[in-house]
Amino acid sequence: MSSAPTPRFFEKPPPNPTSNPRFFEKPGAEPTPIPRFLEKPGAEPTPNPRFLEKPPRFSVLLPTRNGGRFLRDCIASVLGQDDPDFELVVADNANTDDTPAVLAEFAGDPRLRVIRHPTVLSVTENWSSTLHASRGDYLVMIGDDDCLLPGYFATLRDTLARYQEPEAVVYNGFSYVFPGSIGDHGSYFSDPHFRFDRGLQPGPLSPEYRRQLVKGMFRFVVRYPLNIQLTLFSRRAMQRVPPPFFRQPFPDHFAINSLLLLAGSIVYHPERLAVIGLSPKSFGHYAYGGDSASGMTYLGSESDFPGRLEGSELINSMHRWLSLLKTAYPSELAGIEIDRGAYLRRQVASWLFDARAGHIPAGEAARRLLRLDARDKLRLAASPTSPDTWRRVPRLLALARREPIRQSWPRAAALGGVSGIAEFAEWASRERPTVSGLRA
Repeated sequence: MSSAPTPRFFEKPPPNPTSNPRFFEKPGAEPTPIPRFLEKPGAEPTPNPRFLEKPPRFSVLLPTRNGGRFLRDCIASVLGQDDPDFELVVADNANTDDTPAVLAEFAGDPRLRVIRHPTVLSVTENWSSTLHASRGDYLVMIGDDDCLLPGYFATLRDTLARYQEPEAVVYNGFSYVFPGSIGDHGSYFSDPHFRFDRGLQPGPLSPEYRRQLVKGMFRFVVRYPLNIQLTLFSRRAMQRVPPPFFRQPFPDHFAINSLLLLAGSIVYHPERLAVIGLSPKSFGHYAYGGDSASGMTYLGSESDFPGRLEGSELINSMHRWLSLLKTAYPSELAGIEIDRGAYLRRQVASWLFDARAGHIPAGEAARRLLRLDARDKLRLAASPTSPDTWRRVPRLLALARREPIRQSWPRAAALGGVSGIAEFAEWASRERPTVSGLRA
């Protein structure tokens, strides 16, 4: 596979001699601020004159921090789409790698708009800067190690027309693990990226179903993808959310649950339209490698709250953004509280997993149990009455004995001869592999 030709949609676009102004003078040069690069989130960019007439239909938001070695394939997957009516907004977060040179390769494409921050922003601030600079009717956020599959906009145009312009569309994708991202392994993929409820039919999600999805989050049950790359949302829907739209610790998790609560309509489309990458610079690299604390430092986020327990930062961060949701939407979430017992069970399960996998000393899980206060110990003692009590623990402990990649993705499949996301996207577009027992 490594010798396969580069697909057309990943080729570098030819220079456009009519595009003016250019964003960079030459590869590696200091970027010329056209449009004027944002000095801080909230500053107004000077728009490219070619975009002054009419806002585009779609905005693709691409914040990047030292992701130059992945950025070329990501940008090419967007600009190679067969659609004339979109913009790509890239936020260069004071990058010190070859990001400026990569952006210079695409400077001739008038659909590209670049924001350069002179100092490093947090992930949430950088995401917000792309949102502020965008002008499209519909928006999608992707990472520099993700990509869009061919026909992305064409499929969504058809979906929007079929359902009379819904305020958001959720779809599926593939997971792609870059070589060396988890352990010393090559490329892996998982299909699909997310498993929706069995039997969920394409079409609008009812308000009650959406509320039940959010309610499940408060029991730490995730039945809707929290990766924002899999949700196209409209500016109308975004404006229903009290600002800021993105909030720490995981900006997409707060935004997605806000959309589930407030959007006028959300349509489910089961097709795989994007590839969600996990690279050595992803948060997942830290989280699935047993070092989620370093991942939080990478994000520039924290998850402190009363009653916080040591353990998984994914679980602690979820508790934090659930608290933010309760504060932001007291009426919509009336009667719904964070399930402390579910939080305890998830954290204890993570302790057992980490001890079995060797991420923490063998006796640390027992010591953490002993340090629980009396109320939490009573909650754990009452856990056998809960329908989901410990049902995941035997599977987790079995996974902890497996190789690192299988601990995170039990259904991940090795993909020999593929070394990058462009090759994987070409292969996935051609083969459309499936997994036994796939839930639509």
